Amino acid sequence: MGLMRAFVLDDEPLAVERLVRLLRQTGRVEIVGTATDPVDAVEWLAGHSVDVLFLDIEMPELDGFGVLERLESQPYVVFTTAYDRYALRAFAVHSIDYLLKPVEAAGLHRALDKLVRIRSGAEPAPDLRGAIAAVLKFPTRLPSRVGDRIEFVELDGVTHFYAEDKLTFAATAAGKAHVIDATVTELETRLDPEKWVRVHRSTLVHLPFVQEVHGFFGGRLVVRLKDSRRTELAVARERVAALKTKLGL
Repeated sequence: MGLMRAFVLDDEPLAVERLVRLLRQTGRVEIVGTATDPVDAVEWLAGHSVDVLFLDIEMPELDGFGVLERLESQPYVVFTTAYDRYALRAFAVHSIDYLLKPVEAAGLHRALDKLVRIRSGAEPAPDLRGAIAAVLKFPTRLPSRVGDRIEFVELDGVTHFYAEDKLTFAATAAGKAHVIDATVTELETRLDPEKWVRVHRSTLVHLPFVQEVHGFFGGRLVVRLKDSRRTELAVARERVAALKTKLGL
């Protein structure tokens, strides 16, 4: 079957060097590329095929799950990370294996053994693309571009999204507004419907931040949010029933 073509992505250069050294010592893989920048890695992988991707999970700008979401062709994946809190999520996307840093030779051989079994047909291959889609269905944060920088807005602190002047903003409980590169309609399909409800064609509300609801003229409602501005948002008449259902009213 020949040597497996491997690519290593980790934002820590020393971690890349250590893993490359261990992989070469196994004599079972060919290192075809490495990267410390996830965006650069996505660009490289778009034009090259690899058998296995050794992938760090927590990286700036784009994490490991975000990298996989952007790849059209999905290689087999072995996650490497120092954070074992990611273990369940990593296995949920059916990776080949999950290795805690610093990676040890024994764990690496275990991952390679499993990969050999899968490539030979002795073990079923993971449905990585479908599982990734399920895991990534409800993001926990969204990117916001500020000039040449990209900030990440944690959704736990967002009270609502609103559209204004052809832009979409994420409003936080602290009173800040971040531009988000998505429409309110797109966000409605991407966010957890148990936590988010569309109250207007231009407004999506985070239910945990609803402080109170009171009547408004024309059969509509107004919701008041638990934020620094005590924001009040009008609920369109056709969306009242959905809001009441979500709030258990």
